[in-house]
Amino acid sequence: MEKILFVKLENGATLEVRAAEELALKVGDICVFNRDFYEDLGEVVRELDAPTMTSRVEELPQVLRKAGNSELATANENCRKARNAMPTVQQWIDQLDLKMNPVNGHYSLDCKLLTVQFCADGRVDFRELVKELSRALSTRIELRQIGVRDETGIFGGIAVCGRPLCCSSFMKEFNSINVRMAKEQDLALTPSSISGVCGRLKCCLKFEHEGYLELAKEMPRKGEMCDTPAGKGKITDRNLLTRKVVVTFETGVSKNFALDEITLLNERRGGENRRPAHNGNNHENASGNKGGEHHKKHSGKNNGNGTQK
Repeated sequence: MEKILFVKLENGATLEVRAAEELALKVGDICVFNRDFYEDLGEVVRELDAPTMTSRVEELPQVLRKAGNSELATANENCRKARNAMPTVQQWIDQLDLKMNPVNGHYSLDCKLLTVQFCADGRVDFRELVKELSRALSTRIELRQIGVRDETGIFGGIAVCGRPLCCSSFMKEFNSINVRMAKEQDLALTPSSISGVCGRLKCCLKFEHEGYLELAKEMPRKGEMCDTPAGKGKITDRNLLTRKVVVTFETGVSKNFALDEITLLNERRGGENRRPAHNGNNHENASGNKGGEHHKKHSGKNNGNGTQK
């Protein structure tokens, strides 16, 4: 019986492998696996129920064993060799005038393959570069283009919240993020407020999106008219976390109010229809109570069960 593992390599790349249950591998273990024509090692990140790729289980790289001390020492030596190879990579990139930025290099455990990850704005024809690097470094070369979010996750850093970057600390894969998520969280759509270190939209916009949607259900929208202890005004801003709104009056003065201090006003043909600014559990229905009588008075018509036509 085999299980599917998600493995992370030293250069930040990830892949799925299959391992026999007898190996008893767990999260955090370093394992040696066979892939195509070479052997490599990586850290077990998590166990999967089934492959997420289109490949079948038997097509995944096979884990051979748990890494020993000698293999860990070899991997450390390979890291040193990869760092020493990067100046040669950069030299040939400059000589061939290629618009690409090499990020790091990674030798397989048996040194049969050197993988170079790079960033570029578009597609790059690196066929000539592969030939020259294979000749200069006497090994097989693989060039792999990655995005700026992947690059930031590899190098790491500190986010604006003061904590280590999510992409380099606990995130295993990147989610799709769009500007709509920032709009629905009432954030200022300026690059400095919604962009991360990588220059792309912050990953935490996705983490908090669902929670903000729940909070927004009980909050009035910007532009709605309301009645306050200080008079009638328009809601010009709101804070979903503190459940407070900013109301601007005709005089131009703005004041903050808690959600339960205001009553929304809907301008109707027959007058104004007042309703609480939140949907509390003590909301009165229109079946003969005070709220229902007021609703019926201004609607003009009622179908008998308190629902306005």
